[in-house]
Amino acid sequence: DNDTTSRTGRSAEALAAHYLEQQGLTISARNYRCRGGEIDLVCHDGKTLVFVEVRLRRNTNFGGASSSITRSKQQRIALAAQHYLLTNAKTDAPCRFDCLLLDHLSSERIEWLRDAFSAD
Repeated sequence: DNDTTSRTGRSAEALAAHYLEQQGLTISARNYRCRGGEIDLVCHDGKTLVFVEVRLRRNTNFGGASSSITRSKQQRIALAAQHYLLTNAKTDAPCRFDCLLLDHLSSERIEWLRDAFSAD
């Protein structure tokens, strides 16, 4: 059901945010939304602005979490990133798109794909 799904999604994002903070990143925004796009986490990795997609897959029959980040999903993330930059960023900081892949709600099995895709 939708409540459980959104609760699980929030748990996955909280776990991912905690993991990234442990790796030295600073969380600037969670669940940033604009028309046509959404970003799970916006972080700073030093001077780099990082837009993070968090994927939780319990069932790996369809290729696991990474295969769920389709081209259209990437485009929606890129659209939201552009919107974020226009409305929030005060600098021309370098940007990248990362993905955090979770197979379970556990910090032991997090796969961090830095520079997972580009905005073009």
